[in-house]
Amino acid sequence: MLILQNITYIHQNKDLLFGNISLNLNKQNKIALIGNNGVGKSTLLKIIAGILQPSGGIVSTDTKPYYIPQLFGQFNEYTIAQALKIDAKLNAFKEILDGEVNDVNLALLDDDWTIEERYNEALTYWKLDGLNLTQKLGILSGGQKTKIFLAGIFIHQPEIILMDEPSNHLDTQGRRILYDFIQATPSTVVVVSHDRKLLNLLDSVYELSKRGITVYGGNYDFYVQQKMIESNSLIQDISSKEKALRKAKEIERETMERQQKLDARGKKKQEKAGLSKISMKTFKNNAEKSTARTKDIHAEKAGNISRELSNLRKELTDMDKMKFGFDNSALHKGMVLIAAKNINFGYEHTLLWKQPLNLIITSGERMAIRGLNGSGKTTLIKIILGETEPLAGVIKRADTKSVYIDQDYSLVDNMLTVYEQAQLFNLTALQEHEVKIRLNRFLFTKEDWDKPCSALSGGEKMRLMLCCLTLINKAPDMIILDEPTNNLDIQNIEILTTAINDYQGTLIVISHDEYFLEQINVKQTINLD
Repeated sequence: MLILQNITYIHQNKDLLFGNISLNLNKQNKIALIGNNGVGKSTLLKIIAGILQPSGGIVSTDTKPYYIPQLFGQFNEYTIAQALKIDAKLNAFKEILDGEVNDVNLALLDDDWTIEERYNEALTYWKLDGLNLTQKLGILSGGQKTKIFLAGIFIHQPEIILMDEPSNHLDTQGRRILYDFIQATPSTVVVVSHDRKLLNLLDSVYELSKRGITVYGGNYDFYVQQKMIESNSLIQDISSKEKALRKAKEIERETMERQQKLDARGKKKQEKAGLSKISMKTFKNNAEKSTARTKDIHAEKAGNISRELSNLRKELTDMDKMKFGFDNSALHKGMVLIAAKNINFGYEHTLLWKQPLNLIITSGERMAIRGLNGSGKTTLIKIILGETEPLAGVIKRADTKSVYIDQDYSLVDNMLTVYEQAQLFNLTALQEHEVKIRLNRFLFTKEDWDKPCSALSGGEKMRLMLCCLTLINKAPDMIILDEPTNNLDIQNIEILTTAINDYQGTLIVISHDEYFLEQINVKQTINLD
């Protein structure tokens, strides 16, 4: 059982991150904790794990949760055994086997006689055979580090598991093992992830936002359906309020015109009756007061509707506000862009691929490059772009314009401001206000224009890159994306998906995100396994 009561977290600068968060989880519950970047998902996970203390509220659990972090840099100087917090127990176990049976070693081991067996089984399960317990984490890949902490689940056998972006660095094989584990484990699981295939394996979705936590009793696909219903309802409410506001203003105008005519007619009657100036002034004052009261009544009504409309518009998601304008590639569909025959690459005459590659890429294709970590996916991209030549074989490249977007968005210059970066791609000499309109379209408001690109998150850099692509004179003939969803939250993945689906040129993608590949209609695959 895990209970959170009125959890509040305030940053050191006194800014409120979230407040009054409450939730109850029972045994074997498997939930997704989702929300936009910056709402506090990772912070809430650390509070549940006991790593951070809340500013207010109570965390109650009858067992210690096992926490898998998103980032591992803080463990680089740790050995594998130290990172898994089993170094002392394993040392005690080995010393006991060597005859050092004493109270200290027995206390450290705590009757855990299967510790070494579980450790070896865990490494085998996560395909980490051959790693030494004394190895430092700093020499391991991101995928290996993730698997080390996942292996810790088998070793510690926790009843509550907390995972922060567990599939980020995993290749396709690693993700499949993770998915199988999630489905099979009897533990309570809380997952923060943008991996929608993983989210679809969970029972419920808990959405964290500024309003708190909203629970959706189904997997991610169910959540999307419910959000669509909510969005359609919201749009209808906005449309209804807009009509009501127009009607209120129309009634206000007609009422004031009618009142003014009545006042003018009454004034003429009073003048014909020859009333004194004092009586005329009294009449005028009464008429003005009556008109003012009428005006105030209608203004208040229109104002209330206007405020309600403004509040409804604030609930619109950024996806609903954003508009895209990708141009199409000028190349006719089916034109051969890349033709490679028996190509291979290597270092010091050691070939990278067991079998030479033969491939043809034509205009308009959507293609994925798949392979395990280290299989040469990025190398193939460099060969396609002409940055590297194959060691063997022949490759022919058409004269095309390509854009390569890596997972760090290196095309965004961290030395520039947001506006300066946009101007760098302004090849059509759009005027300043037109560039800023485009930036607004991609959610960069006036407050963002002078912000340095170095201060942008991964999702913000992605949106800025998409904005830049709409500013260039001619759409690129080919866009190449290298693990584009790794550093994005769900909202920004949806933005990227929508933008890519607007693009009609050639698309090549390196990604382990099966759901994303399905959503952008990838049809062809180059397998490097």
